Amino acid sequence: MTKFNKQLKRLQIPMKEAIKELVRIPSFLVEGGDGYPFGKAVHEALQKAVDIAADLEFRTWYDGEGYYAWAEIGEGEEMIGIIGHMDVVPPGNPAHWTTPAFEPSEREGKLYGRGTQDDKGPMMAALFAVKALMDAGVTFNRRVRFIFGGDEENHWRGMDRYLAREEIPTMGFTPDAEFPIIFAEKHILQVVLFAPNEGAPTMDLGTAFNAVPGEALYTGPNQDDLTAKLDELGFDYERMDRGVRVLGKAAHASLPEKGVNAISRLAIALDAIGCQAKTIRFIAQAVGMDYHAETIFGPMEDEVSGQLTFNIGKLTITDAEERLGIDMRIPVTAKKEQVVGPLKEAAARFGLDYEEHAWKASLYVSLDHPLVKTLLAVYREVTGDADAEPLAIGGGTYARAMPNCVAFGPNFPGSPETAHQADEYIILEELYRAMDIYTEAIYRLTR
Repeated sequence: MTKFNKQLKRLQIPMKEAIKELVRIPSFLVEGGDGYPFGKAVHEALQKAVDIAADLEFRTWYDGEGYYAWAEIGEGEEMIGIIGHMDVVPPGNPAHWTTPAFEPSEREGKLYGRGTQDDKGPMMAALFAVKALMDAGVTFNRRVRFIFGGDEENHWRGMDRYLAREEIPTMGFTPDAEFPIIFAEKHILQVVLFAPNEGAPTMDLGTAFNAVPGEALYTGPNQDDLTAKLDELGFDYERMDRGVRVLGKAAHASLPEKGVNAISRLAIALDAIGCQAKTIRFIAQAVGMDYHAETIFGPMEDEVSGQLTFNIGKLTITDAEERLGIDMRIPVTAKKEQVVGPLKEAAARFGLDYEEHAWKASLYVSLDHPLVKTLLAVYREVTGDADAEPLAIGGGTYARAMPNCVAFGPNFPGSPETAHQADEYIILEELYRAMDIYTEAIYRLTR
């Protein structure tokens, strides 16, 4: 790595400033906002990404419509893809942030802000890693293309459009997970259970299917009974002027056991005091606080990727309808129908209908694949961690969108997972270390 150290060191501050520029753009989904499919801010983030890349002397292209963009360097028929996204999840309750989510802040060696870890920060680390190679005079025998998507946190519509219109990389990676390397990702199934509202109190809870809700504000009737039951159950809450805020702990839906689901807590308490909402009864009686939903599915797991996980992400009850949003991560060797059938049956017992919201099939790349072997070797050599082994995860990354693609960093073993949480941050020294790894990895992949 000594041959690139000078260039990498010089680029650390410019990279950090580029991340800050992107974090200042609140690029969460606003359907059709200002004439753009995912909202004006997502468009602005994609435009900013290609502007940064162009300043670094990459060839760039942006569709201008808010779906996707790319930046490329090098020559040759084959192409290495570095795939990531410029959209983010909503910030949630501003009161839970020490500093505003879209005002990047440095404290104690950490860079705070929505998107610092997922995925604006890592994409800039990889982009500037390639710039280090460019500044060192490296000849790229394969092209390196950065692909920026605009809808990763929801339906992948930006990537779908890219795949329909553009060249597919020969192989590649996404810097949107963990080191040393992710070779398997569970299936992701998101569904809505729904029914007409027949007298249930209205509520609008949760921010995204793929986030464990850290709070749930109830403004309906019987609040004294609710707080008494919450006290009895030992569930934390705050009494507000206009309602009761049930407290949990936010987390990513791929690791729901790291959070505490506030919607589930509220539902359990409401069901206990007689709330007749079908969705409330389903949550309380069929799921409870079990992040594996074994009452519905029984034990479901495999040796490659572990157990099924089940997250209640959103609950909306209007005067007309109840809608419950669920995110499931399903073992890679399981079949979709093994989940859909039992869930439909369980929902029907509570008078709920089933609707598929999104489906992403699993990723599984052989440990013998040259891409996996190369990236794992680079990680081990750069870090000195000779015992590092490939991982299987519940998270869903862009790696599964393309053949011969895996997730590779930026989080190191034991580092905090702050994506989708309040006070999201990335440790700067670790991000600089990830730059070192990406520089060597891309160098080898282009040989």
